[in-house]
Amino acid sequence: MSAVTPRAVVRVVLGTAYAAAGVLHLASPGPFVSIVPEWVPAPATVVALTGVAELAGAVGLVQPFVPPLRRLAGWGLAAYALCVWPANVQHMLIDMAQPDHGLGLSYHIPRLAFQPVLIWVALWASSVIDWPFARKRR
Repeated sequence: MSAVTPRAVVRVVLGTAYAAAGVLHLASPGPFVSIVPEWVPAPATVVALTGVAELAGAVGLVQPFVPPLRRLAGWGLAAYALCVWPANVQHMLIDMAQPDHGLGLSYHIPRLAFQPVLIWVALWASSVIDWPFARKRR
């Protein structure tokens, strides 16, 4: 029996979070469709596809049998996090235009700032990268 590693724990936590988000995108797409930027065609279809992508990425990330599939899922989830960044910006702009500022900058700024961390976590948890934890070679 192999030991549980920090990377494996992060992989399960991230996979669970993406699976939950994927289910939400499919079961209750309205809030997600409302923040899709105007330049994105077929917002409802895009939201449904993002839900499927999140679910597929989650499954690929947590499966223990095919490391290349896990790495592919990591790349996919990292790309996904980058691609949804415009929707997060759009969400902030929509909120800031409301008289009460919606969720406010105290929500949106950390959310936007965390996006690169989320990209890194997907790559690290899937073993695409080791940085900054790689052992130094002698």
